[in-house]
Amino acid sequence: MSLDTLSLYIHIPFCQRKCAYCDFNSYAGLDHLFIPYVRALVAEIAIAGQRWHHPPVETVYLGGGTPTLLSPDLLDDILVACRQAFAVHPDAEITCEANPGTVDRQRFADLRCLGVNRLSLGVQSFEDDELRLLGRVHTVEGAEAAFRAARAVGFANINLDLIFGLPGQRRGTWRRTLCRAIALAPEHLSLYALSIEEGTPLAREVAEGHVPPPDDDLAADFYLIASDELAGAGYVHYEISNWARNEVDEPGGAGVSPGFSCRHNLTYWHNGSYLGFGAGAHSSLDGRRWWNVRVPAEYIERLEKVQSPRWQREDR
Repeated sequence: MSLDTLSLYIHIPFCQRKCAYCDFNSYAGLDHLFIPYVRALVAEIAIAGQRWHHPPVETVYLGGGTPTLLSPDLLDDILVACRQAFAVHPDAEITCEANPGTVDRQRFADLRCLGVNRLSLGVQSFEDDELRLLGRVHTVEGAEAAFRAARAVGFANINLDLIFGLPGQRRGTWRRTLCRAIALAPEHLSLYALSIEEGTPLAREVAEGHVPPPDDDLAADFYLIASDELAGAGYVHYEISNWARNEVDEPGGAGVSPGFSCRHNLTYWHNGSYLGFGAGAHSSLDGRRWWNVRVPAEYIERLEKVQSPRWQREDR
């Protein structure tokens, strides 16, 4: 079977420190697996390219975890494998997630050299006490410095992730976070309501009464506040959690550039086809969904034995 165009998702399950609220498939302290994991990714990508007859690819998304924990050489190995196994369009949207606490100007320059043309910064808040509550490894000053460094090396398509509905969060602090985000003028904003996930440190803090539970009604108010503030700043609310600048005048009167809605997000939103690679990554093709084993060591072992990393599947 051959395919029309599709998207690729690459999961990097490593992080510097596990955040208090996070139940994503990510792990701290596994630096020794970086090289074998990338080797396994490259093998999985190559096998998929052969199986699906090297179809065109419009978007590639490096997510995690924290992809920028990997060295530029390892990230290059992954992207080269994608281009060898698939017909990645010259104008493909190639996104890399980044934690502001793990990047600097040189790392951003390296990403640009690798062909990454869209950056997603996990800022989460512009209040230092909220960042401490979440267990983030960066400060507000560090987040703003990371944004400026990305701009300085030429990134013209940057997303900021923010979280609302935090325990103890107030309307005033949420408005300040929105104002500081808007002042940076990112092309895209992704806003997510905090979910207290079982087994996370934050869930234990709430259960033990050390931290107040989130207020769902207040979180709904925060969402409405964000909608108003971002609309007033010229952002289009194109998907439940996502806002984008849809048109921008080109310098020198050269016309209007394409919008900044995330093309990879829209693949999911429109039930498009995508292949996921890595531990716990999901795929969706031709009415079928499947996902890989979650544990990085097991994922590596399967690929080293030339076994499928697939764990489960379902038919839509």
